[in-house]
Amino acid sequence: MPRIGYAAGAFDLFHVGHLNILKHAKSACDYLVAGVVSDEMLLETKGIVPVIPLSERLEIVSHISYVDEARAEVVPNKLDTWRDVGFDIFFKGDDWRGTDKGLKLEREFAEVGVEVVYFPYTMSTSSTQLRRALAAITENADRGLAQA
Repeated sequence: MPRIGYAAGAFDLFHVGHLNILKHAKSACDYLVAGVVSDEMLLETKGIVPVIPLSERLEIVSHISYVDEARAEVVPNKLDTWRDVGFDIFFKGDDWRGTDKGLKLEREFAEVGVEVVYFPYTMSTSSTQLRRALAAITENADRGLAQA
């Protein structure tokens, strides 16, 4: 029976860190589902408005060779997502490891037989860094226009 993996993320401003997570996830399962967190969920859970809209992020992620299926993640509860998708392995960034949220997730998934696998983030690139760089460029451009 194939092992189904699930890797969720915003995948906004897609970069090599995203690619690395999907690559490592695919190497640990037979079929990889990428959950692309919806614009509404990002706003609700992280207070972030994505730069790239959900439809475009889904299009990008669905064309990554490691991804067998891309779907919108529209519910906050990962167990609800598991009930819908039926994955065996849940992939998460290691910033959750040992946290209250991570330990709760591990307990809940253990009860239904889902393994939680953590991957390190690519420290050299992050969407947060890219978002800050874009904001700085925009701010400098706006200042330049105001001075002109």
